[in-house]
Amino acid sequence: GCNGFRHQPSWKLLKILFSIFILEVLCFDGRTDGGGLGDPRGQFPNPDLNMIYCIHHSVMIYFDYAGYPFPTAPPVDPFAKIRVDDCGKTKGCFRYGKPGCNAETCDYFLSYRRIGADVEFELSADTDGWVAVGFSSDKKMGGDDVMACVHDDNGRVRIQHFYNVGQWAKEIQRNPARDEEGVFENNRVTCRFKRPLYVPRDETIVDLHLSWYYLFAWGPAIQGSITRHDIDSPPVSEHAVSIYKYEDIFMPSAAYQTFSSPFCLLLIVALTFYLLMGTP
Repeated sequence: GCNGFRHQPSWKLLKILFSIFILEVLCFDGRTDGGGLGDPRGQFPNPDLNMIYCIHHSVMIYFDYAGYPFPTAPPVDPFAKIRVDDCGKTKGCFRYGKPGCNAETCDYFLSYRRIGADVEFELSADTDGWVAVGFSSDKKMGGDDVMACVHDDNGRVRIQHFYNVGQWAKEIQRNPARDEEGVFENNRVTCRFKRPLYVPRDETIVDLHLSWYYLFAWGPAIQGSITRHDIDSPPVSEHAVSIYKYEDIFMPSAAYQTFSSPFCLLLIVALTFYLLMGTP
């Protein structure tokens, strides 16, 4: 019935025995002259206090060696998925891609909502590099305030601030973003951050109380630095966006765009009629 003795002593048992040994060395070795390692000369005039100190110190050593460390900082919460069921209700959303897509399937997704004196933005795009939104007074690139989420070589997603100078994005060290979080999963860059509605005395940071055209862009990154966006003509909001109006706007990507102008419809009807009539 003592089959357990046939096995090698467990690592945990060895740790306990080692701790007892440490307790013996610290608290009892040299106890008569008050010179034990855990009983430093003159530290406590009362021998009982010295014993308490030794035992406490040995218990700490046991927990360290036994693999039960004392509490450390709590782990970082995982990135909460972007919800789309509240788009147009409690936040505004822009979706670019396949009809009916969401934050995990759209080519590009952006949401915004006011939180006190801040605006919270959520961005996601089908890329392994960067995803960004620009705030423009027109629909053209140049002189724009840009917030970008960049996936670097270490796997992190950093929120950076840029200012478009012509067709070139210049990084600005003064970054209004806070409460930043980002993740790279399933070949998508996704992030969430807040920035103040208004930052005084900085021409590179626009006043979000006002309405702006939103420029949507994404593309590859090289060693954490953004490069040219994926498509030649990135999508732009049809009208200037007010942060006080929550809309859910879908913009079909090129693969899902249909002809809607009267001229195109007339051309389709004429071509169909010609094919039905046949050639003489």
